[in-house]
Amino acid sequence: MNLYQFTVKDYQGKPVSLKAYENKVVLVVNTAIHCGLAPQYKGLEKLYQTYQKQGFEILDFPCNQFADQSPESDEETAMICETKLKNSFRPFAKIEVNGRNTHPLYQWLKKSTFNLLGSQIKWNFTKFLVNREGKVVKRYGPPVLPDAIAKDIEKLLK
Repeated sequence: MNLYQFTVKDYQGKPVSLKAYENKVVLVVNTAIHCGLAPQYKGLEKLYQTYQKQGFEILDFPCNQFADQSPESDEETAMICETKLKNSFRPFAKIEVNGRNTHPLYQWLKKSTFNLLGSQIKWNFTKFLVNREGKVVKRYGPPVLPDAIAKDIEKLLK
């Protein structure tokens, strides 16, 4: 399997095939706008602005499973991300990353990185780096800041 085999919903509820990201380096992140780690949005935007023209994308999946830190609707979350946080990367619909309703994308991401950090997502801002072939190459725990990922992104973009 690879990233391109999944379909997700955008913040308006429309299906999006991740095949649209084929041949791109992708960072998949579960986010929450009220999380103490939300300042990472700024670092994610910096990565996006730096590498997007070279074939880099960020897939932002809001998640409300950790301490109710993303309770807004998908549209409200997208508006906050765009206007308050000044993000230009695309937010998707809120998903679950753990439990019996785990989105299939996150089932695959966790299975692909089980030996790296365990099977469960521990908190918001867990990040998965996917290469141009759609395979997960690295998983980063929530405390890893976006700028610490830059060198790994650069290697995959070459």
